[in-house]
Amino acid sequence: MEVIQIEEKFYILASSDRTAECSRVLKSGETFAIFDCHGDIQPIGLGEQGIFHEGTRFLSKLELRFGGLRPLLLGSTIKQNELLAIDLMNPDFTTEDGLVRRDAIHIFRSKLIWEGSCQEQLRLTNFSLGTLQIPFTIKFAADFADIFEVRGTKRERRGNLAPVQLAAASAKLSYQGLDGAVRTTEITFCPQPERLEADEARYLVTLEPKQSVIIGITVTCGCRQCEVFPGYFQQAQQEAHASLLQLKSEYCDISTDNAHFNILLERSQADLIMMTTRTPHGDYPYAGVPWFSTAFGRDGIITALETLWANPGIARGVLTYLAATQAEVLDAEMDAEPGKIIHETRMGEMAALQEIPFGRYYGSVDSTPLFIALAGAYYRRTGDLQLIERIWENIVRALNWIDVYGDADGDGFVEYARHSHDGLMQQGWKDSNDSVFHADGTLAQGPIALCEVQGYVYDAKLGAAGMASALGDEAHAARLREEAGTIKERFDQAFWCEDLSCYALALDGAKRPCRVRSSNAGHCLYTGIAATERAGALAAQLLSEDFYSGWGVRTIASCEKRYNPMSYHNGSIWPHDSALVAYGLARYGFTRHAMTILEGIFEASQSMDLQRLPELFCGFERHDCSSPILYPVACAPQSWAAASVYLLLQGCMGLSIDAEKKQIRLAYPALPPFLDQVTINNLKVGSDSAADIVLKRHGQDVAVSVVRKEGLVEIVIIK
Repeated sequence: MEVIQIEEKFYILASSDRTAECSRVLKSGETFAIFDCHGDIQPIGLGEQGIFHEGTRFLSKLELRFGGLRPLLLGSTIKQNELLAIDLMNPDFTTEDGLVRRDAIHIFRSKLIWEGSCQEQLRLTNFSLGTLQIPFTIKFAADFADIFEVRGTKRERRGNLAPVQLAAASAKLSYQGLDGAVRTTEITFCPQPERLEADEARYLVTLEPKQSVIIGITVTCGCRQCEVFPGYFQQAQQEAHASLLQLKSEYCDISTDNAHFNILLERSQADLIMMTTRTPHGDYPYAGVPWFSTAFGRDGIITALETLWANPGIARGVLTYLAATQAEVLDAEMDAEPGKIIHETRMGEMAALQEIPFGRYYGSVDSTPLFIALAGAYYRRTGDLQLIERIWENIVRALNWIDVYGDADGDGFVEYARHSHDGLMQQGWKDSNDSVFHADGTLAQGPIALCEVQGYVYDAKLGAAGMASALGDEAHAARLREEAGTIKERFDQAFWCEDLSCYALALDGAKRPCRVRSSNAGHCLYTGIAATERAGALAAQLLSEDFYSGWGVRTIASCEKRYNPMSYHNGSIWPHDSALVAYGLARYGFTRHAMTILEGIFEASQSMDLQRLPELFCGFERHDCSSPILYPVACAPQSWAAASVYLLLQGCMGLSIDAEKKQIRLAYPALPPFLDQVTINNLKVGSDSAADIVLKRHGQDVAVSVVRKEGLVEIVIIK
């Protein structure tokens, strides 16, 4: 893969693409693996295949060959994101006994990831009429590359690979990094190979007709922080399955009369469960595989908000993690300020050496207000005052960051400017260097106040007011509500562009509006900061041909100077972004628009591999008989993309939950044409109440039936 120096230092290089050949992803905890459809690891595409642990690639090659040839693919699938199952057959190859015809041997590979190890069972079955002697090899290698090296960052120096240590049934590959840490990959074979070399295991098995043999292959990642899993495939599978069932039990059950939509729901839930990682501070949905398999503040919060109605446990873990990692001191190189919420955290050699600034990095303008907003929404959803009391000091510090550091010039708006040498130039959710610009295409100079960030601050102040009231501090609550009202009034005056029928993307450092139509304005509907009288014009804009491609809402309108449907942030479609826009439209009464977006995202998903919504896809216009155009380096799975279907459905149903009132509300519920019925079971309200409800569409109307109620819960339907 070619490495080039460009302005964006941490740009993901793309000399090939992830869509050229399908890949299969497994993840558990801090470990993830990317295989090709055969179950191999090869240096193809972006070169991102491998087994990774804590930000380092511990295995960079794994190739199964028969007579030096690759087996033929029959089928490859992921079962509940827990197990990779691959069916292969042998190619035509020759041995000393002559030709072994293709289809003589069935090869079944099953793989899973558990506690820092990759467990594989390789089963060979002889379906020929005679006895076969079958030679095959398993080639392996470990480059111990940091994930940022895999992304394309060039390092001046690396550590040292040690000679491979061989035993009868195992090979240990080692690397001592410049950070002093020794990282090891141990590959164990059972039964032991006929011959084991530094980069290859050779087998020769004899099989009678219909006889099978099973080979076990365990890859264990070892480092200073790693706990080595002591078991093998069956034990790992049992433990992984039990963990999956426990995480699944935290979600309410959702089913519909549309089998394809059910598949999307199941895939999204499975992706969220796989991405949820147990940390010392709580369970956290890591952002995306392969490039962002770590805790991101903004991504985790938005994922939690999207799924809050269906599984508030995600929000609980996000809040406790972010409270525990909140900045305490001023550190310009980390873009850290007291009270600020983390942007991302990284492990690995380059983070330890500060070759990248992301070991614990705070360059995000929106994570802090979003943290407060999530806490407020979580309290309304659950009534869990105990958690709010635990993190209230963190919330107060975050509010202080908004007022002191976020609004450094005291103009009433929260802005950002990079203080570190190597951090992010743009610190909103669209963090590409070219994502904030004026109508003529010139890049905006900071400090920059993004329109959606002011909405997040507005939402944060109102949410904090509700929590302050619950804690008995009415004076503080009143002050916060007054501040929120002032923000809303001043926001409309400064950001609304009448001739665009849209809020400006941002204000630059000279307080000049960036007069660009962007999906960011849709987030202002989501948070409620948008003036009611502006909602109709915004709704018309966001569903116009310039914005809505037929698959989703573009990040910027196609009429803008920097529009490019293949750009990361300037014209592409992000499912989570479309979901926030759709929910905001429904909030202001434009449910029909929200249903249109839901239908587009759903139909796009049906063209995706495994019906998995990726991080983003291209913003080209939809045509008859066309499919959405995939983005070459998009992460898949990606947590906030997987979670988007929950928010899209919630917006259309008009669903909200008030734990204090023990109330489930459905305000003007609607269902898109492809859904006639939605069933929601075990929808929890507070700690001791739940309900089962069914929504049925009758033309333009939706009837709501309450099938079961447990505890004191009231169902309120507004039509």
